[in-house]
Amino acid sequence: MSLQLSWRLIKETIAGWSKDRVSTLAAALAYYTIFSIGPLLIICIAIAGLVFGKEAIQTQVLHQIENMFGSGSAKQIQTMLMHAFEPTTSLLAQIIGIIILLFGAAGVFSELQNGLNKIWHVEARAAKGWLGMIKDRFWSFTMVLGIGFLLLVSLLLTVLLTAMSDFLSQFLPGGALLGLMLNFLISLGGITVLFAMIFKILPNVDLRWRDVWLGAFITTLLFTVGKFLLGIYLGSSNIDNGFGAAASLIIMLIWVYYSAQILFLGAEFTKAYVNRKH
Repeated sequence: MSLQLSWRLIKETIAGWSKDRVSTLAAALAYYTIFSIGPLLIICIAIAGLVFGKEAIQTQVLHQIENMFGSGSAKQIQTMLMHAFEPTTSLLAQIIGIIILLFGAAGVFSELQNGLNKIWHVEARAAKGWLGMIKDRFWSFTMVLGIGFLLLVSLLLTVLLTAMSDFLSQFLPGGALLGLMLNFLISLGGITVLFAMIFKILPNVDLRWRDVWLGAFITTLLFTVGKFLLGIYLGSSNIDNGFGAAASLIIMLIWVYYSAQILFLGAEFTKAYVNRKH
């Protein structure tokens, strides 16, 4: 890709970001995500817990949440997960709980799909009755399962790489560093696959896989760099003093809003890239 073409893509991406009011779309998605993050975590932990055990997965997830959002958010989510996984004797209550979880987790992907359709300037396919609505929710839930599967694969690879780095460190001076680098690259690849799935599957546009990989990779880079910078900002800010008990929610909302901005920016780049190709 030439420098001139890259510059044109950047300008078209920024212009599309402004024209499509991506900030508003990101705010709406952040609002829905805050209410869906509980069901999403419960389902992903349940899927990955089939292999590693629920307690081990829950500990890893809470550790990551504490690193990103702080101990307050981690404690709130830990309490929610404890109540969610409490056994119940009523079969009807279990069935109703599962249905609520599925619809709650799929809701954020429906809102994400609406945002992507607005960026591509296409109308959502009208659902034909209850069957059409269930079909739409099924595809959204497929994305939830995809996230759970990627989490499972990521944890498997992390375990293998940790064991490999411990082994290599006994024979190579830089074995531990090599393991960390491989872990980072695999994590980068997993996030790229997730963004590619979102860009390819959710919008009502016929796209090829080769159309979305570059946008997904750039989105992953922006997400990774931004995660580091946002972590520094949140760590040095005085949000706790300004918002008190609501600080944990505000931190999560800021984080999700930033992530939504980056995701939609990647979608704008993908649209500009596809339009340039065709």
